[in-house]
Amino acid sequence: MKIQTFKLAPDSAASLTAYVQTPTPKSPVHKFWPLIFVPGGSMTHIPVEETEKTAIAFAARGFQVFTLRYSFVSEKQPLYPAPLIDLARAVQLVKDHAREWHLAKKHLILMGFSAGGHVVSLYNDYWASDWLRDITGIKRHVLKPRAIILGYPVIDLDRGFPDAKHLPEWTDDVAKYSASLHVNRKNRPTFLWTTYDDDFVSSSNTLAYANSLAQHHVPMELHVFAHGPHGLDIANALTAHHPGGDNPHVAHWVQLACEWVRSHPQPDD
Repeated sequence: MKIQTFKLAPDSAASLTAYVQTPTPKSPVHKFWPLIFVPGGSMTHIPVEETEKTAIAFAARGFQVFTLRYSFVSEKQPLYPAPLIDLARAVQLVKDHAREWHLAKKHLILMGFSAGGHVVSLYNDYWASDWLRDITGIKRHVLKPRAIILGYPVIDLDRGFPDAKHLPEWTDDVAKYSASLHVNRKNRPTFLWTTYDDDFVSSSNTLAYANSLAQHHVPMELHVFAHGPHGLDIANALTAHHPGGDNPHVAHWVQLACEWVRSHPQPDD
């Protein structure tokens, strides 16, 4: 596996780290599905250790994995729409390198956790919008993902996170960046999971987004596990950074998500 990091723009600290595998000679797998992972970190940092282990876990399941280090509030305020622009540029970079990185680029998956889930859920709402196309200069067919995975995501900005003190650092337009309000028929099929008793980012975020997807007839799969702290990642001992983080029951989400994205849906372009 070759690990490389690419700067996304000269005027931004955002970057994309690629975990690139080489196909095994004579293997039937000659192209990998690309997966861009957008970690959490409250828009202030990226938890490097957990992010690496999550990336490797999905690489072991046959994905070519890329992790996005998006813009932080220490670099720009209000932060939005910078993280969406970062993700759009990451999508373009991955698709531009499809041949070199052995990618089946129509099968691009976007995965976001916590604050990173906010970025990915908003991208899911806005990837086909005129304003995102205009601000990035990237064509709509390039911006299009196959499917979305969201883990304990921040969705709406009036559900307790971020708090009132930090909300202005994220945006001065709460309605525009509350993701459940902007689901539309262009949203891509979505796998969502959370824990019911998450006391940091309320599970009501995930449920609100799932409800909006259902109202717009967007294919989805939803898992609400009974117990588990915020920030579980792949929910095993490798990423457990607080009590309860090693949770074998919740850890099933990884296999469930992989089964779901590979079985449904087929690309429609």
